Amino acid sequence: MISSISDQRLALAIFTVNKHAKTAPNNQYLYALKREALQKMIDEKRANKVGLHFVQRAKYSQQNSVVVVQCADYFFHTLPTKQDMKQLSHLGSLDPQFRNPQGHMSLTEAKRLLCTYTNRPIKSASPPKLRGTGYFQGY
Repeated sequence: MISSISDQRLALAIFTVNKHAKTAPNNQYLYALKREALQKMIDEKRANKVGLHFVQRAKYSQQNSVVVVQCADYFFHTLPTKQDMKQLSHLGSLDPQFRNPQGHMSLTEAKRLLCTYTNRPIKSASPPKLRGTGYFQGY
């Protein structure tokens, strides 16, 4: 079943997870899922590293670079390894006019698809907070 998932659907799932991770209060799980899925696709030759881009908003005024990975019609950024810095060509700054194609997939479906692909357990949303368990319980 895993090999039957198309590259385009996997790319859309990664795009969806990445989009939600940018605004999620606890985004480590989503970014880890994105990173694992991209690495597995690279290992299986379903995605390829294109080159390096400068980071737009570098911390502490230091110039940093990220790896550009192409997966189907989508492009993603990941952290580079020392080997990437030596082997990949630098593409300069990111073109602000470029956008990935818009696609629609629910976050739940995207997480399920990527967890199935990476053999990672599906992490559900945190349980809702109970009301009335504070200092003034019962009032």
